Amino acid sequence: MMKRKIMTIVLSIILISTFLPKIQVLAADNSLKKVKSKETLVVGTSADFPPYEFHATLDGQDEIVGMDISIAEKIAEDLGVKLEIQDIGFDSLLPALEVGKVDIIISGMSASDERKESVDFSEVYYIGGQNIVVRPSDNEIYTSKDDLYQKKIGVQTGSIQESLAKEQMPDSSILSLSKITDLILALKTNKIEAIIMEKPSAMAYVANDNGLATFDGGFELQEDEQGAAVAVKKGSASLVTAINQSISTIKENNLTEDYLKEAGELLKESQGQDGQEDSKPKTIINYWSYFAKGTGYTILISVLSVFFGSILGVILSLMRLSDRKLIRLPATAYVEFVRGTPMMIQVMFIYFAVGYLINIPALASGIIAVSLNSGAYISEIIRSGLNSVNKGQTEAARSLGMSKKTAMRYIVFPQALKNIWPALGNEFITIIKESSIVSIIGVGDLIFQTKIVTSLSYRGIAPLAVTMVIYFILTFSLTKLLNHYERKMNHDQI
Repeated sequence: MMKRKIMTIVLSIILISTFLPKIQVLAADNSLKKVKSKETLVVGTSADFPPYEFHATLDGQDEIVGMDISIAEKIAEDLGVKLEIQDIGFDSLLPALEVGKVDIIISGMSASDERKESVDFSEVYYIGGQNIVVRPSDNEIYTSKDDLYQKKIGVQTGSIQESLAKEQMPDSSILSLSKITDLILALKTNKIEAIIMEKPSAMAYVANDNGLATFDGGFELQEDEQGAAVAVKKGSASLVTAINQSISTIKENNLTEDYLKEAGELLKESQGQDGQEDSKPKTIINYWSYFAKGTGYTILISVLSVFFGSILGVILSLMRLSDRKLIRLPATAYVEFVRGTPMMIQVMFIYFAVGYLINIPALASGIIAVSLNSGAYISEIIRSGLNSVNKGQTEAARSLGMSKKTAMRYIVFPQALKNIWPALGNEFITIIKESSIVSIIGVGDLIFQTKIVTSLSYRGIAPLAVTMVIYFILTFSLTKLLNHYERKMNHDQI
């Protein structure tokens, strides 16, 4: 009797755990209603994949265009809502969807079985095929994937091409990068021998870059590996149904051909190849607005991170110097934890994990993450400076009737500041350079804009050279400013 009761309980738990989540998902499917209520469809994409999605300058403004964007516009139009595009690294798209940063993903993404475990997909809206991109000098050497035996090949992180390479080219060495533009640069600089890319994207890059060649890779493709589909959050059946209606209309009217043609024209126009006889390919100077925008964001992030990081650093340093364990231990734990984890993980945690509870914009998430990281390092610098001041200074101040707080403010801290100024300066310079990590969540800083220029210009080295010069100017100028105040402090002390 007892065994029967136990079996009944076990079976009940299994049934509940199996079917309850599905029932909850079905009951909570307000995905379509949610999009319509906020009157905006937020689409996540990785805009380095022409002709699917890429950046182009239209009427003097940077815009994300391409076949996928046209499809997104059609879906938004059918839903009667506005369209908002979020440019995020391809490998960060699925996390962004799962935590609600975007409503759907349209980025030439294949509906693989592995991805279906975490998200739902619409019907396939386009079948492109898989190509291999190589250097023109190797076009006769490599004619299929079999010719790349034990060679180093490049794929986009998290893409279907990465899965194909692992499954059908196991003897080859694989380099996974988040941006196609980075893979193109790796190919041109002989870091890899080939790139596996979606056929339309490969054709677009080859058509605009004489330094590339492409051919059909001869991959054995499953049904779910032969086309691009729209990804939505798990359990969004109503939204999928609405999207499928739009895709059905697109297929019936063969609109993808029109979208591809329009994308090709915009791609040529962005290259200065608009068909006019006097048109010339654009130089790097023509993309100055991208570098200027990126520099502005980098300065903004750095200044705010230095400001908030310094405030946090002062508070943490004073907490660590406290005699009370309840005050000292939390500060110590925070500093050790932050210094023991990569900033990239911290940025992604703030944007995705914390963003799951509170919808924090990408720029704000980047500033918060860099500030929190910098605060830990600044606190250690300040703490070491305060400890370097002779205790006799504090005792002398107290003997003159000063309180501990007053002595710290007017006697100890000014002397400590002089001692730690070079170290603080180094930390401020480091913030300028390390703030580039925020580009992984789509913040338009200098690194992010550099990748856009690389994608638009099909040049790999020149945009990097310009970016290096800009970073040097920023850090060198800050160094001179810090040195000026250091000399001033030494002069005042004398």
